[in-house]
Amino acid sequence: MLNLVRVGVAVPKVKVADCSSNIEEIINLIYQAEEQGVNVLVFPELCITGYTCADLFFQSTLISGAEKSLGMLLEATKDIDMVIATGLPISAKNQLFNCAAISHLGKIMGIIPKTYLPNSEEFYEKRWFSPAYDMPWKTIELCGQTVPMGYDILFNCNNGGPIIGVEICQDLWEPIPPSSYQALAGANLILNLSASSEIFAKQNTRRAIVTGQSSRTICAYAYCASGIGESTTDMVFSGHSLICENGSVLRESSRFNKDPYILIADLDFELIRKERQKNNGFMACSQNGGRKDFRFVDIPLTLSDPAELLRPNPQNPFLPDDPEEKSKCCEDMFHIQYIGLARRLEHTDIKKSVIAISGGLDSTLALLTVVKSHDFLGLPRENIIGITMPGFGTTGRTYNNAKELALSLGITLREISIKDACIEHFKNIGHDINTHDATFENAQARERTQIAMDIANMENAIVVGTGDLSELALGFTTYNGDHMSMYNVNCGIPKTLVRIIVTWLSNSEYFSGNTSKILLDIVDTPVSPELLPPSENGNPVQITEEIMGPYEINDFFLYYMLNYGFCPKKILFLAERAFGDKYSKLQYLSMLKNFYVRFFTQQFKRSCSPDGPKAVEIGLSPRGDWRMPSDASYSLWIQQLEDIKMSQEFTKFYNI
Repeated sequence: MLNLVRVGVAVPKVKVADCSSNIEEIINLIYQAEEQGVNVLVFPELCITGYTCADLFFQSTLISGAEKSLGMLLEATKDIDMVIATGLPISAKNQLFNCAAISHLGKIMGIIPKTYLPNSEEFYEKRWFSPAYDMPWKTIELCGQTVPMGYDILFNCNNGGPIIGVEICQDLWEPIPPSSYQALAGANLILNLSASSEIFAKQNTRRAIVTGQSSRTICAYAYCASGIGESTTDMVFSGHSLICENGSVLRESSRFNKDPYILIADLDFELIRKERQKNNGFMACSQNGGRKDFRFVDIPLTLSDPAELLRPNPQNPFLPDDPEEKSKCCEDMFHIQYIGLARRLEHTDIKKSVIAISGGLDSTLALLTVVKSHDFLGLPRENIIGITMPGFGTTGRTYNNAKELALSLGITLREISIKDACIEHFKNIGHDINTHDATFENAQARERTQIAMDIANMENAIVVGTGDLSELALGFTTYNGDHMSMYNVNCGIPKTLVRIIVTWLSNSEYFSGNTSKILLDIVDTPVSPELLPPSENGNPVQITEEIMGPYEINDFFLYYMLNYGFCPKKILFLAERAFGDKYSKLQYLSMLKNFYVRFFTQQFKRSCSPDGPKAVEIGLSPRGDWRMPSDASYSLWIQQLEDIKMSQEFTKFYNI
C-alpha cells in the first residue's frame, strides 16, 4: 500500500428547506464520487436543509424531514464503501444541534455537533442551536440506529486508512480549533463542513486559515463550503472549497459555480506521518496541556492504490509551478547563497575570494554568488580571483565562456594550465598518460584544487567551492579535489535548480548586457566534467547525465527519499506518473537502482564535506540534516527493486 487516500469535497446546489430535493442532489454527487474512486467525501454545513433556513429550524417538519432524508441517504449508500460526511440539524434532549453525520455502507458511524456557534454580525446561530459542550450524553437514536454523538469522537479507518476528525465552519476560526486537539490525539485528516459567507477578499483569509491549520497540525484538511443555492436575503455563499495537506493547497475550487461540483485529491498519509515523526514538538504539545480524551470509532474502509494520481506531482518538486513564485524562490536561494558567503568573509575578516571557473553551470553560479557577496560587503570585484585551469578535456566553448564571464564581471582573471603539472605527476607515480582511467581524471581535479588552495594562501583569501547538492548525493566529486573548499555556496542547491537559478539571474537586475548573453550560452552547454580529451570536432566526450542518469530524475529520487523516506516502490510510482512515457519502466528501475548504490557508497565524501548554506527542504551536511554511517548497506532497498522487477506485472510487460 502506498498510503494514498482519495478525498473529495462535494458542493451541491441546495434549495432552502427542500430536504427531498437536496438529498437527491447529494446522492447523485455521491454516485459520481464513487465512479471516480473517492474514499472519503464531505459535504457543506447543513446541506440537507440548507444553512440559511433561519427560524424554519424551529419547525418540526423541517427537522423530521432532515432525518428522513438522512435515512434515504443511508439506504442509497448501503453498498458504497465510502466515508461520507453530511450536514443536518438534529434534535436531541430538548435541544437542537448543528451536526455532521458520518456514515459508511449505510450505517451512521457518529454524529459530531458544532462546538463554537457564531452569534454576531450576520450570524445568529445561538438563536437556533446549542453548542456541543452543552450535551452530557454519549449516544442518540437516529434513523433507527443507536449512534455515538459528541465532539470527542475520531474515526479510525482500518486497513491503513486515515484517522478522521470533524469540525464545522466556525470551529476552525477560533483561537484553539477542535482540530488542534483532534490532531494531537492522532487525527491526520480533518473534515470541515462549512457555510462561510462571502464578502470582498474573504477567500484569501479563508485560504490562509485552512492552510495554516493544516500546517500547524501537520494534517490533511478538506474544507467544503456552501454554494450559491443558499438564500441571498442578507448573504451570498460562493462554495469556495479547499483540500490541503501539511500547509499546501492540493485542490481549490473557483467561486460562485452555477452547477454542483466535486473537488478531488489523493492525500498522502505516509507523508503526513513522516512529517510528524520529524517534528519533535508535535507530540510534546499533547503532553503540555494539549491532551484530550477521544472515543475512537472504527470504520472498515477498503483502500487500494490508485492507477492515476490526483494530486500535484511536478517533475521538479523543489520549485512551485507558478512563474512568479518560482522567481521568488530563485531570488530567495540566491540570497541564502551570497549572504552565507558574506557572513563567512566578514567573520574571518578575509577580503578576497578564490574560485576555480570552468565555464560550466556550477562554477558559474558560484562565481555569481561570490560577486554578489563582494558587492554586498562593499569589497572590490578585483578582490575576486577567478582561475581558469584548462586541462586535457577542456573545450573551446567552456574555456571562452569562463574567460568572457570573468571579464564581463570585472573580476581578476588568472589562467593556469594544469597539463604540464599533471604530466609530471603521472611520471612521478608511474601512470601511463594514455590510460584514461579514474587516476587520469581525478589527478586533474586535485591539481586544480591544490592550485586554488595555494593561491588562497598567497592572497589571504578564501576558496569558494562549486559542487552542488546532486553531486554530493551521487558522490560525483573527486575526493579531496573539487569535493573540498573553504566554503561551498552551492552545496544546498540541486543540479536542476542550478540551471534554473542561472537562467533567472541572466534575466535579473543583478546581471545584464554581455554577462546575460554569456550566462544563457552556459545554460545551453551540456554538463560535463571535461576530464577526457575532446572528440575530433572539439566536443566533450563525457556527458555527465549519460554516466549518472538524468539529473531531473536523480533530483526527483533525492527529494522523496530524503524528505519523506519513501520506499523504492512509492518513489517509482511517483516518478512514473510525473515523467510518464519519457522513460520506460525498465529505465526507471535501473536509474533508481543506480541512485541507491551511489547514494549509499558515497556517504564517506559527505561525512567530511565543507561548510555551506542549506537552501531547499533537504540537505546533506553531516552537521545538519543528514547523519548516516559511511558503511551502511543498501541491500534492503535494492532487494525491493529486484522484487518489483520479478513481479508478475513487470515480467509480463517485459517478457522477462
